[in-house]
Amino acid sequence: MTIDAGMSGDDRRKPLLRLAWAAMAAAAALVVLLNLGFWQLDRLAWKEALIEKVREDVTKPPVPLPDHSQWTSAAPEQWDYTHVRVTGRFLPGAAFYYTALNDATGHYDGPGYLVYAPFETLNGMVVLVNRGFIPQGLADGVAADATVPPDGQRALTGLLRVSEQPNWTTPSASTETMIWFARDTNAMGNALGIEADKLAPYSVDLDQVHTPNTGLPQAGETIVRFKNDHLGYALTWFGLAATLVGVFLAYAASVVWPRPESNPGK
Repeated sequence: MTIDAGMSGDDRRKPLLRLAWAAMAAAAALVVLLNLGFWQLDRLAWKEALIEKVREDVTKPPVPLPDHSQWTSAAPEQWDYTHVRVTGRFLPGAAFYYTALNDATGHYDGPGYLVYAPFETLNGMVVLVNRGFIPQGLADGVAADATVPPDGQRALTGLLRVSEQPNWTTPSASTETMIWFARDTNAMGNALGIEADKLAPYSVDLDQVHTPNTGLPQAGETIVRFKNDHLGYALTWFGLAATLVGVFLAYAASVVWPRPESNPGK
């Protein structure tokens, strides 16, 4: 039986009107879901290109560290993971970034701290340098030595890392112990007394060759890893779009071919 059988003109129009409104709403929702799915596919292509670029950048010969004039002419993100070189001297002080190494390139891994020290370049700017990793179990014994960087002029190489902004889940840093839970170079630099106009908006993770003879801090422990869930997100949006189509078709079928009402009295 269809909606025409046994219905007056007004009765026939009501379910068709409801079906038309449902079709318009479903079409609008379908467009949104498909656009979100295709947007995630675009993001997937962008992320895969970024990962490939980083894999190439970390193996390239080091380039000069971006200076103050380049900070304002380009977004710092374009320099992330760039292999750089810089000459200057370490300044007193250190900040400790809490982390955990699962796939360390050196001997030590597990929970511990990355030691950041201010480094003044030949042109007068200051960049925070990640000298390397200290395991948590040995931190108390070597922390005093770790805060004393090498003397004199040094030529360093490493990977440039952009600053990391803490979010609402990030534990608060301690300016007393100088332990941080986000790679927030501005906040670290401020706590170390570095003038804001001299502080680079990024840090440098030293290459493994800069690990001292004592083995600590253990340099070369940059984690080159990207979260890439875009394909999963795309499949989710496309799956919701397919579900929407199926639900609408089932509803349309129930309107066009309604189930006959049972009549217990007959």
